[in-house]
Amino acid sequence: MVTAEGGDESAAVEYEPVGVKQLLVSMKDVSELMVDLAYSALLHNSDALADEVLELESRMDVLQMQARMNTLMAARTTTDSKQLAPVLGIIGAAEKISEAAGDIATVVLGDEELPGSIRAALPDAMEVLARATVDDGSPYEGRTLGEIDLETETGVRVIGVHDEEEWVLTPNQETRLDAGDVLLLRGAEYNLSTVYETATGTPYEQPEESESDITDLRRAVDTIVLMKNVSELSVDLAYASVLLDDTDLAQEVHALEVEVDSLQSRLEAWILQAATEVDQPVRLRGLLHLASSTELISDAALEITEGILRDIDTHPVITESVRESDVAVRRVEVHRDSELAGKTVAGVLEANPGVSVIAIRRSNDEWVFYPDGEEQVDAGDRLIARGTWNATEKLVATVRG
Repeated sequence: MVTAEGGDESAAVEYEPVGVKQLLVSMKDVSELMVDLAYSALLHNSDALADEVLELESRMDVLQMQARMNTLMAARTTTDSKQLAPVLGIIGAAEKISEAAGDIATVVLGDEELPGSIRAALPDAMEVLARATVDDGSPYEGRTLGEIDLETETGVRVIGVHDEEEWVLTPNQETRLDAGDVLLLRGAEYNLSTVYETATGTPYEQPEESESDITDLRRAVDTIVLMKNVSELSVDLAYASVLLDDTDLAQEVHALEVEVDSLQSRLEAWILQAATEVDQPVRLRGLLHLASSTELISDAALEITEGILRDIDTHPVITESVRESDVAVRRVEVHRDSELAGKTVAGVLEANPGVSVIAIRRSNDEWVFYPDGEEQVDAGDRLIARGTWNATEKLVATVRG
């Protein structure tokens, strides 16, 4: 493995052999968790969560150097080099994602704050990310996630658990929750508030909206939320394209990256206009940094697909590392004779426990991100679903009829 002596950026790094697959799994898990933590820190204006992001960024620095060294050591022939080139691309992409998350965290920790009204409005427009500490005496204390069956019962996912020592990056059915454990929860606000109160013993409080002297702020909020949703979906689809060696999915990532670029241009134009209406235009720098960081995430997702788009055979270590994370993202089209055609998202989830629908692409190419339970699923729609391997495989079979 690579070791960094002294714990700072300039510390010496030494090579020791570690499996590339193991390193890629760690990088994927750490970078995805960092994005979730960064947006959670933003929503709750939490210095503690922002600090967690920056600590994980330091961990990622070591992982990416470690992965590069071991990948280069594995290339012994020109064929090896060709197949391993996309591995280096994925390593670089995961590092960029972590850097973008770190930049979002610095908005929370630094002087370049977002207008308070934007922070308060974000939870209404997307899934909520909340940090909850398991209280002594909570119904969750001493039980595993499998025993609680939280996602099936509430639709709320535990995407990270911090015990006394470190983050559990991919909590599974066997992960035990103890008093003092910090949970990172993700889900719709109305469900998450109940789970939060059950875990902590205290009510969940959404950030209060403050007055703003900036007009048409809602448009900026909608643009930021859409950029976030598109970029996160891009990462999910990018890893899925690598796993399934699916060119269509990779091209979908490319189309989404173009959409994020367009959204960034739209937001920058709005900020320039808004700067003429406020006493201190410097207050808007946080918005620029947030937009730039979000766009960087979508760029990194496109880099993950580079090997697929260039028709380079996927190296087995890539597919194995994506599968090792135990979370699958699948895109499936609802056929006319499928039993789910015409049902709601809630009906899809009820029939397929362990799965969450993170997006729907309508037959007219319109996207619906993080649809609520009342959203209808029609024939010709393409569902983007996340869940365990077994659960997503069952969904594929059900949706196709």
